[in-house]
Amino acid sequence: MLKKTVLAGIALLSFSAVTLADSKIGAINIQKILAEAPQAARAKKKIEKDFEVRDQELQRIAKQLKSMQENLDKNAVTMAETERRAKEREFGDLSREFERKRREFREDLSQRQNEEMAAIFERVNKIVKQLAETEKYDIIFQEAAYVSPRIDITDKVLKALGDGGK
Repeated sequence: MLKKTVLAGIALLSFSAVTLADSKIGAINIQKILAEAPQAARAKKKIEKDFEVRDQELQRIAKQLKSMQENLDKNAVTMAETERRAKEREFGDLSREFERKRREFREDLSQRQNEEMAAIFERVNKIVKQLAETEKYDIIFQEAAYVSPRIDITDKVLKALGDGGK
């Protein structure tokens, strides 16, 4: 019984090795694509432009908060109690507003980046599928611990993105 199991295992491994030898395998480095794809650079610039005004507003509020804090620290001892409390309340209100705006900014920015990346991934997946069909790949990996330059098709994908992504 054990002998039959070992022989079956050897036969299966032999078949797998033959099948694997006939297979065409490719791999892409998605990080390199995101770093070098023209679509990713355009998306980054567009996002920066779209969020520039809000970022400047946050920077303005941060400077205002810093100035208010410095003023409180410097003059708290000489201020009247009611004036100090009013300034502290004003500082607290502005600080809460700043935190709210910053949180909303981060959430909106993250959502927008995810949308842009999803569009790029969709385009990359279409190109990978086209390459697989035209060049008869059996499997193309997107993530791997190591990829031999022999099977790395990242540059082909980048070229296709550059050619058709305008």
